[in-house]
Amino acid sequence: MKKILAVLIAITLLFTGLAVSRGKDSIVICSSAEQFRNDDMAAQLKKEFPDKDIIVMYMPTGKAAAKIFSEGEDTEIDIVVGLETGYMNKIADYLDDISGITELEYLDDLKPETVDNKWLVWEKQAGAIVYNQSVLSKNKLSKPESYEDLLKPEYQGLVAMPDPKSSGTGYFFYKNWVNEWGEDGALEYVDKLHGNLKQFTESGSGPIKLLRQGEIAVGLALTFQAVNESNSGQPLKWVFPEEGSPYSLTGTSIIKGRRKNKDVEEVFSYIANQALVHDKEEYSPEEIYKGQKNNIPNYPKGIKYANMSGIQDDKIKERLLKIWKY
Repeated sequence: MKKILAVLIAITLLFTGLAVSRGKDSIVICSSAEQFRNDDMAAQLKKEFPDKDIIVMYMPTGKAAAKIFSEGEDTEIDIVVGLETGYMNKIADYLDDISGITELEYLDDLKPETVDNKWLVWEKQAGAIVYNQSVLSKNKLSKPESYEDLLKPEYQGLVAMPDPKSSGTGYFFYKNWVNEWGEDGALEYVDKLHGNLKQFTESGSGPIKLLRQGEIAVGLALTFQAVNESNSGQPLKWVFPEEGSPYSLTGTSIIKGRRKNKDVEEVFSYIANQALVHDKEEYSPEEIYKGQKNNIPNYPKGIKYANMSGIQDDKIKERLLKIWKY
């Protein structure tokens, strides 16, 4: 992870566009969620705090972590949203204590006390095998039921998955395979899968985009994105493999020293409670707190989740990505 962050830091510093033009009293929120979710949060904040200058900017989770890791408490970022918890662990020294802010009753293993009140879980991102029914019919293919099915010769050039080196979604599929089959078994599977792949996509949403465009038949993708596309009329369906739905967690917090700014604390309190609840009810509904509601039509129920032990361990991630050769 140190090597990965070092590379990301170098990349981050090359792009001046990552700097934020802010006023003296601006509150800068760095979010790694999709743009439409960021836009919704920005609209909520503008309505709730019309007199505050609040900037919501998008940055991929790795780049955001690298920026904070390199700039520390001097970063212009005040609040982070949607960073993978492995990266949250890495930048923990630059995060404030958020004790007492949340009003939600988190599931027992996700309570903020389990990470010394350095952050709150923002969401649980989970995946599935997603397929385009129209593309399957056009190519006279049966729907996939398992990871093993993706190795069938008839799927050649019609499968996509996110690259674990750039995508948290890709990494959680990879990590689950390692947990289930061991490192050698997982890498042997990827070697076989590679022959059928159209591409490794850079982002977690990449397979969904290819599925929507009809360029592939099957993608390893985020469940909530697949359901949203289906609800909007796209011919997408999904199955959960026998191993279960793989997942990772993201977090939200305040940069160290910023909680003493009452405006920042007030905005973060709104994000950690009202905005988080709205986001879970309308966009990313995997359960993280008790009594959580889901307003997304047709969202699957009773999902079996995969063995994701070690998903937040940055040292394991660094080692596994080092042996990932694609």
